[in-house]
Amino acid sequence: MLKKIGTTVLAGVMAVSLAACSSGTSTSAKATAAGTAAAGSDAASSITLWTYPIGNWGDEASVKELTDAFTADTGINVTVEYLTYTDGDDKVNTALAAGQGPDLIMEGPERLVANWGEKGYMVDLSDIMDSTSESEIYASVLAACKNGSGSVYEYPLVMTAHCMAVNLDAFKAAGADQYLDLKTHTWTTENFEKAMAAMAAYYPGETIGAVYCAGQGGDQGTRALVNNLYGGTFTKTDHTGYTWDSEENIKALTELKGMEGTNFDSSLVGGDEISLFYNETLKVGFCWNITQQLNPNAAGTGTGKTINGQEIAFMSFPSETGVSKLCGGIWGFGVFDSKDASRIAAAKQFITWMCNSAHTENAVKTANYFPVRDTVAGADLSKMWADNQTMQDYSVLMQYLGDYYQVTSGWAEARTAWWNMLQEIGTGADIAATVAKYNEQANTAAAG
Repeated sequence: MLKKIGTTVLAGVMAVSLAACSSGTSTSAKATAAGTAAAGSDAASSITLWTYPIGNWGDEASVKELTDAFTADTGINVTVEYLTYTDGDDKVNTALAAGQGPDLIMEGPERLVANWGEKGYMVDLSDIMDSTSESEIYASVLAACKNGSGSVYEYPLVMTAHCMAVNLDAFKAAGADQYLDLKTHTWTTENFEKAMAAMAAYYPGETIGAVYCAGQGGDQGTRALVNNLYGGTFTKTDHTGYTWDSEENIKALTELKGMEGTNFDSSLVGGDEISLFYNETLKVGFCWNITQQLNPNAAGTGTGKTINGQEIAFMSFPSETGVSKLCGGIWGFGVFDSKDASRIAAAKQFITWMCNSAHTENAVKTANYFPVRDTVAGADLSKMWADNQTMQDYSVLMQYLGDYYQVTSGWAEARTAWWNMLQEIGTGADIAATVAKYNEQANTAAAG
């Protein structure tokens, strides 16, 4: 399953802007062994990890199993703080400004590389990226984890494709399920329009789907929805600027604004939308991925079920051809530069243990995502989800992964501009003019 992902799709992701990044300094296989060896005198006896809620890496009991095993192997104790996407960035930025950042952080390249890495807070991990790992990790994933000079600011562990979801029982009741291809989990823009019209007619006066825009949380969903409807893009292919003001994107936003049953909601972020979809207030969700499909709203009520047991079908975002370009997620570990060599050494040992050893499969499974490589430490990861039918089914979407554009310059400012833009459109502002205004703001930040 995963070998196909690596050879046919991921090789092309980010090829234009990041393929030229140089490789990090290779080391021998001794770096791998270091992850399971007892801590030496050069490594601190305790470190701190801050992690965003990446699958069950946001669950204390699940993470404790891993960190306890790491401590037993190495003698290094790990104190973990669990961040949310609501205020996690503020907590990290405040800690960094005070010189009190954690030793380790778990998140994606948009934060570790394009933000904190570019601001000089991160340690280059090239020395623990051995030649075998460089050959095994999907080239596009590894490229996203480096800056333009080839410094590795993130050691990747897992990846996925973000998607959307529908309440299948509700769609069947409205006769809208005829517009879904549940074998490929894709649909065309035309069938999306027909389905939403059928749903609005069957549930008159209700909001079927919400274009949430209270903040940046879950904005990968609104970006993919808008970009895919008519083939628009979010950034330039070389990741030097933003392209929201294209005819394709303006057409998509115009259609969504006028679509019956679809509401631009400035009171919701992605997590709120998921909750409303899960409790059946909404019948369509634009903020979805495999973690949600496995355990909707982290409620433990069963795979792919709403609060009352109605069936949830994951779907690719609609496009004119049915072949979409999905936003991808890459998650791994970075090390903040504490200027303490012993703490940095211990943090690197943690990363090697989790990402490049016999323990990697457990670390990946804790995230409930897909591994960023097919093999690690001689073990085959490509079949690690063979006993999980939902994971097997979901893997069909991985072939639609698009460009990992989240590393574009000015990313943090662009995300703010995006949800502010959606809010104004929701109030009835002229769409073309509003898009142009905020796209210019994003490009000004990119030129920075």
